[in-house]
Amino acid sequence: MIPVAGDIVPKFSGNNEKGELISNESLLGNKYILFFYPKDDTPGCTKEACSIRDDYKSIRKLGYEVYGVSPDNEKKHQKFIAKYEFQYSLIADPEKEIINSFEVWGPKKFMGKEYNGVYRTTFLVNEKGIVEGVIEKVKTKEHAKQIIDLINSF
Repeated sequence: MIPVAGDIVPKFSGNNEKGELISNESLLGNKYILFFYPKDDTPGCTKEACSIRDDYKSIRKLGYEVYGVSPDNEKKHQKFIAKYEFQYSLIADPEKEIINSFEVWGPKKFMGKEYNGVYRTTFLVNEKGIVEGVIEKVKTKEHAKQIIDLINSF
């Protein structure tokens, strides 16, 4: 079952675009946001990631670091970050280990076709490693506002 507010964050570890290991253990003591998205440099994912980029300073002022997670590899993440000047890291999960541990992979429909993919989902985690909030109905163009509104609701 997908983690909900009050749950301990699932164990995870993966390399960011620089090859640095990011894990639930390395992030203990910090508030952070994990946003799961399907694929680098696609229209919806770009809108979502740019929304966060544009309001990144506001999110940081509220005490959170941001990490994106997708099945893309480190090299694709490097290109995506460079192209859109993201100030935050993207975690590579080509084996879908993190995606599966958060249970955000499964059947989807697009233009009448069914396929398996990443459910666009965002988790806010506190410094003790507890999920504070979850956004399951992500609005790509307004995602940063959704995140800020959720933080301000705590």
